[in-house]
Amino acid sequence: MRDYVIMTDSSCDLPAALAEEMQLEVLPLTVYVDDDTFNNYLDGREIGFHDFYERLKTARNVKTSAVNQASFLEFMEPLVAAGRDVLYLGFSSGLSGTYNAGELAAAELREKYPDRRIYTVDTLCASLGQGLLVYHCWKQKQAGKSIEEVRDYAEANKLHLCHWFTVDDLMFLKRGGRVSATTAIVGSMLSIKPVMHVDNEGHLIKTDTARGRKASIRALVAEMEKRGVDLSDQHIFISHGDCENDANYLAALVRDRFGVKEITINYVGPVIGAHSGPGTLALFFLGTER
Repeated sequence: MRDYVIMTDSSCDLPAALAEEMQLEVLPLTVYVDDDTFNNYLDGREIGFHDFYERLKTARNVKTSAVNQASFLEFMEPLVAAGRDVLYLGFSSGLSGTYNAGELAAAELREKYPDRRIYTVDTLCASLGQGLLVYHCWKQKQAGKSIEEVRDYAEANKLHLCHWFTVDDLMFLKRGGRVSATTAIVGSMLSIKPVMHVDNEGHLIKTDTARGRKASIRALVAEMEKRGVDLSDQHIFISHGDCENDANYLAALVRDRFGVKEITINYVGPVIGAHSGPGTLALFFLGTER
């Protein structure tokens, strides 16, 4: 079977050591904090994750931008020119233009290298939801599946990748246009916490609210109970916006309720964290539906 590489972008938020073990090719995305520009590498080499969230609390202007086609070509072409086939699993097109730029670059490379197989999948996922889908695809590759089989696995399972979030500070969602100013102000006064998920179009959608932080965390577990399948046998991912104690509390609830043995916890990276803010907490698993 021909060798191939799985490629993704750094919005996957995978732990750097795990990405290295998986031999992933990871294109770094970019975050702008006031007058500084940082590439979002999984190992935090340009800005550490804790440092990023500390800066986020006082920054006047924080933004992100999609990777352009030229950057994709610069990253992908050496792989293809070296004789590798490439499967790119990209950041949700519902949240970023990054995937579309990757597909345009792939199309250009297909013409230039007609003997190579270059496939792209719009995961419709974000943060460690994207990371978890990439992880499952890597497991398929480890099991000896071809690049086409892994691509088809990703397409067949991406809408079973459940993303459930809550945030501690509504003001960051207000800044990104996710909630109104009134909702943010009143919600902050009353300690109302949103419960959100990523829908089938890859958009971040508010579905419910909870009164207080612990209640919002328990709401994530309730959604897992409602939608999860064979949870005790799953590897569960949890990401957090510099609130590791809350992530550990959520992990303990999941272990106690469902008998889950394998849980990976990591930061929400700067690309997602710039919009969701400190105190973001997210739970990812496979379920009957999103």
